[in-house]
Amino acid sequence: MAKTAIAYKEKMKELSMLSLICSCFNPEPRNLNQYTYDDIEVRQINKRASGQAFELILKPPSPVSEAPRTLASPRKKDVSLEDIQAKLEAAEERRKIQESQILKQLAEKREHEREVLQKALEENNNFSKMAEEKLILKMEQIKENREAYLASLLERLQEKERHAAVVRRNKEIQEELSG
Repeated sequence: MAKTAIAYKEKMKELSMLSLICSCFNPEPRNLNQYTYDDIEVRQINKRASGQAFELILKPPSPVSEAPRTLASPRKKDVSLEDIQAKLEAAEERRKIQESQILKQLAEKREHEREVLQKALEENNNFSKMAEEKLILKMEQIKENREAYLASLLERLQEKERHAAVVRRNKEIQEELSG
């Protein structure tokens, strides 16, 4: 549908140009009330205050009518082998530049990852050292507490032995006096 509308627009442009050319060859006034061009018929309607009015009658295209005319695309200039080679070299250079930029970004990313990993390892080592130092300190405290406990037990034992020795001596003295 859109192609048909475009084709009819093109034909309308041709009509005005055609009527101008025809008026140059044929100075006699033509009957502008009706005009036929291929599968379009143009009829003039009574003039209005705003200007001229036309009625377009579109006929179904006949099988022999030529295909809708389209604007020809501008011809491409002939491309030489040197131009193609230059374009290929420029594309290769752009690819190399892009590849080097990507490699540079990857290297920077790897370096950043190494730095982060190194920092994490250092923090882990510091944490391990602190944990080890705390554990050693705790074990020393436990050892000191155990030694203090054993020393207090030993002292009580020695006190009990002294008391027992005093009690034995008193008993011996009492037996000697009584006996």
